[in-house]
Amino acid sequence: MADAKITNPHHGILLQDRIVPFPISISPQAKAKLQNLVTAQGTPVNALYQLPAADDTAAWQTLQEYVNSQYELAVKGSTEQLHADVQTLIIGNAEIHVATPKGEIRPKHACIDLHGGALLFGSGEACRVSAQQQADRYGISCYGVDYRLPPRHPYPAALDDCLEAYRYVLSQHSPNEIVLIGRSAGGNLALAMLLRGRDEGLPMPAGLVLLSPEVDLTESGDSFHTNRYIDVVLPLPLMQINQLYAAGADLADPYLSPLFGNFEGLPPTFLQTGTRDLFLSNAARLHRGLRRAGVPVEFYLGEGMPHGGFMGGTEEDEELLQEVQVFITACCLNRS
Repeated sequence: MADAKITNPHHGILLQDRIVPFPISISPQAKAKLQNLVTAQGTPVNALYQLPAADDTAAWQTLQEYVNSQYELAVKGSTEQLHADVQTLIIGNAEIHVATPKGEIRPKHACIDLHGGALLFGSGEACRVSAQQQADRYGISCYGVDYRLPPRHPYPAALDDCLEAYRYVLSQHSPNEIVLIGRSAGGNLALAMLLRGRDEGLPMPAGLVLLSPEVDLTESGDSFHTNRYIDVVLPLPLMQINQLYAAGADLADPYLSPLFGNFEGLPPTFLQTGTRDLFLSNAARLHRGLRRAGVPVEFYLGEGMPHGGFMGGTEEDEELLQEVQVFITACCLNRS
């Protein structure tokens, strides 16, 4: 295979074995976060895991339960610092964690939080805690959508749940008072939900925040090759999970890969990625698409950032959170 690449200059670029150093341009805390996710041999820890066979439903469910339990352990220590009250509603098939901050700064306004997790993980307690964190951080009510997931509930269950939650939030708030936040897989659902909601005649919210969004399930972008193994959080493509989620539907359909949709009429957008994010190409292409459609968009590119940022506790993560807060505040004030 190597010889074929060498003799065909149009195939691509042949790289010899090499070490990609951790960047010296980031904070010591951020560098330590990257180092902690790499073995002594230089392999990303997250590249060592094997995904189940496509038809092994029991194995997928076991993996899902294990990862969700790890997510729950990860957020357990933060619950003592949370102040927002939270209650869980069941609206149709959608489970929504409604977090209300103490002494709301902007009581009329709200955000909808769509969690990440590769369209397979992140439900339950992690979703609930995330809603409380957003409410505390931004001083507004937060609706965390605990959308259904495969293998039990493949596409379009998650998108249906998000749209049902959006309709409910619209019954409680003016669209000009709502900001939609989607992280990773939640970014896919946030953008797909707005495309479908617009197509079904729903009004658009005041703003859209997309953090390392997974908007192309066909994984056709350049960074799926150039940042493979360079992204220590997400070192490998997720095609097996994408296919599990799609359950035979066309991965290029805009409701599955909203990167390929029509962006006319979408709200002002804050779009974030990092130079080491496997999904960097998703954001780069989406930014151009939004600009061509005349959608106001802020593009935040984090130096040395892997997928999802540096996992908290760094000056880079704090700066990103502050930028998001400025954007949300501007949306709330400008569209009220």
